Amino acid sequence: MPDQSTLSTPSCTPPTSLPISGQVWLNGRLMPIEDASVNVLDHGLLYGDGCFEGIRVYDGRIFKLRSHLVRMNESARLLHIEPPYDIDAIEQAVRETVAANEIDNGYIRLVYTRGCGTLGLNPFTCGTPQVIIIAATISLYPEEMYVEGMPIIVAERPRIPIPCLDPRIKSLNYLNNILAKVEAINAGVLEALMLNQDGQVAECTGDNVFIIKDGVISTPHTDAGILHGITRRFVMTDVAPSLGYTVQERQVELDEVLSADEVFLTGTAAEIIGVSRIGDQAVGTGQVGPITTAMNEAFRRMVRTDAPED
Repeated sequence: MPDQSTLSTPSCTPPTSLPISGQVWLNGRLMPIEDASVNVLDHGLLYGDGCFEGIRVYDGRIFKLRSHLVRMNESARLLHIEPPYDIDAIEQAVRETVAANEIDNGYIRLVYTRGCGTLGLNPFTCGTPQVIIIAATISLYPEEMYVEGMPIIVAERPRIPIPCLDPRIKSLNYLNNILAKVEAINAGVLEALMLNQDGQVAECTGDNVFIIKDGVISTPHTDAGILHGITRRFVMTDVAPSLGYTVQERQVELDEVLSADEVFLTGTAAEIIGVSRIGDQAVGTGQVGPITTAMNEAFRRMVRTDAPED
């Protein structure tokens, strides 16, 4: 064993300039982000035991806030986490955080952690869950990709099966997605399509997927083991119908994606973005297709004018 007295202590000094500034809502009060901290014994940190939501703000309107909060509470229920605030109090706290940071167009991250406990796995040794609300700006993908299209790959890592982790839970443990994301980055792209263990198309690391063939729009059914995306649902129930399309929710095979005329992804941060190629294979013409372009234009218009804050 090395002499412990000779071991250097690694630096824990935070960067001189944090990537995000402003006020964070933590357990009932707003504070500067540099003062907000999580206890090292919090099971959210130790085990990824908790849940989160990402929510968008458009022109000062919080998009689908109530839908996100309902899904957040469902995640918490499935994790046996009892939030210390009811849904109305969280809604008010979200609005306070957005106002404190003067966010007109941006992104909200709402987090529930299990709370502080022992070093064992037992979640019922933990105290009161922590609630964190961050509001800031975000740019997930370069704007030119929304015009030229986004290259992606097919990940070798499969999506976690439903019996192992219910995809209705938007949990803090994103390792399955992160490791697939690493595959994408190592391949020189920003996203990866994930298949389930039956080899069917599930979703990307952070986005849901849609395909278009001969004017018909399809998306994998939630039975494929995907997150029940709120932007995905909005596209299906509002955006596509506004353009005269219906969306088929069904089992989707990989060869259907590879032979599709158009492919696009949806997500809170991503919004709607077209895919130009998958691996070495071009999607359609290798450009963002006309239906995807129309969907994106309709989406961007509707979230600022028509979509309620429900």
